[in-house]
Order: sequence, then C-alpha cells, then structure tokens
Amino acid sequence: MRRNLANRVSPVRLATLLLAGVTAYTPIIASPALALSEFQRVPGPIASDQNTAPAGQAEEVEQDERAPLEIPMPDPLVDKAVSKDDEIEAPQVVEPVEVLTDVSTIPAPVARMRELIVEAAASGDIERLRPLLGKGPTQTQVTGVNSDEDPVTTLKGLSGDQDGVEILAILLDVLSTGFVLADKGTPEEAYVWPYFAEKPLFSLTAPEKVDLFRLVTAGDFAEMEEFGSYNFYRVGITPDGRWKFFVAGD
Repeated sequence: MRRNLANRVSPVRLATLLLAGVTAYTPIIASPALALSEFQRVPGPIASDQNTAPAGQAEEVEQDERAPLEIPMPDPLVDKAVSKDDEIEAPQVVEPVEVLTDVSTIPAPVARMRELIVEAAASGDIERLRPLLGKGPTQTQVTGVNSDEDPVTTLKGLSGDQDGVEILAILLDVLSTGFVLADKGTPEEAYVWPYFAEKPLFSLTAPEKVDLFRLVTAGDFAEMEEFGSYNFYRVGITPDGRWKFFVAGD
C-alpha cells in the first residue's frame, strides 16, 4: 500500500509536466519575409461588385431592360386569308317579274282553255275536267300521276272530300289570281297561275301577300319561306292552248 502511493503522481504535477514537454518540443517555423510584389498579389477584401455579371452580360441585361415590352397585335377584324367561298354572299338580285291580270291581252287559245277550266270547276262535277286533261303525250301533268294512271281519279284522291269538290275550288282560286309568262322563248314557255310561283316570296309586296293568303294560311306561308319558294297548286297553259300542268310542290 505504501509503494503504490509513492508511485502515484499527483494530477497537478502531471499536467504541469505534460505542458512543459509540449512547449519544449514545438518546432519554431520562421516565416520568410514577403516581398513588396508579393503583397500586391495578396487578395484584398471582396469588392462590392464581385457578384455582378460580367461586363458583356451586364450590357446585354441592360439592353433587355431598356427594350419596350412587345404586346401581341390583335387579329384583324377582316381576315384577308378567308377564301372567296367563305365570304358573305351578296344580296340576291331580283329580276323583275311582269304580273299579268288582263286575260284579253293573252293569246286567244290560252284565254279559251282557261275559260273552259273555270266553267268545269265551277260546275262541281270533276268529270268535266276529263276532256280538258288530254291523253297520251299531251296529257296534263297532274301531281302524283304516272302515265298509266287516270288523272281524274288522282285529283279526287288529292281532294279532302271523295267527290273532288275541294280540288275544284282550289283550281278556281288559282285561276282567279294574276299570272305570268314563264320561260319565254323556250320550249317550256307557258302562262302560269298564280304569279307567286314565279316570284320570290321575299319580294312580295303587302297587297301581293294578301293575294297569296287567299290561297294559303299563314302557317303554309311560313313553311313556304322555309322551303324557299311557293309550293302550292299552280296551273300552266301553253301559248297554243294546251293545259300543260296542274301540280303542287317544287
């Protein structure tokens, strides 16, 4: 026990010895003297403009900042690239239509056939139309009739009654209106009743609309406007007095 205590070094003394040893063996490194030229190469404090862009880049940035803000121009109100087919169509040019009302001014054969049709229709007997309708190649064209069908039977079927009285009344009303000479100078030339069949509906005057409404209703007229033309019954008589057609539709 006594030997162990003798060999133990106190902590204070041990720390003193260690510090003395480190000091004694620390080599002294002499710093060489710096020349004046070397002082000039020593980096100084960081300049305040070191974080700025290089000169060329800064000039470019300044030019960009000075450049005005480009706002895209709006599309032109009129697209010049639109083809002619897409352009707004010009208003339709309405050719003047001569409406006739004086039967005495038309060829005698035409006036005579009209008179015969009126007399037959006014009689209330649809069979009186048969000799006027003709036969074969000269037979009157009637709506819905093929060449091998009886036109009188077909007219009865078109009437709202079984005797064909309604269709006779329509025939009288049509022949009581004004008329026009259609397809003048061609093989299809004919006097046509009513004149609405050859005149655009949008060009009708107020009195002419009154004439039309004597034949059709306002609902019929609206459908005709949608259809694009008059499509009720019409009568055609050739200049030589042949009853050419009694049809409805286009």
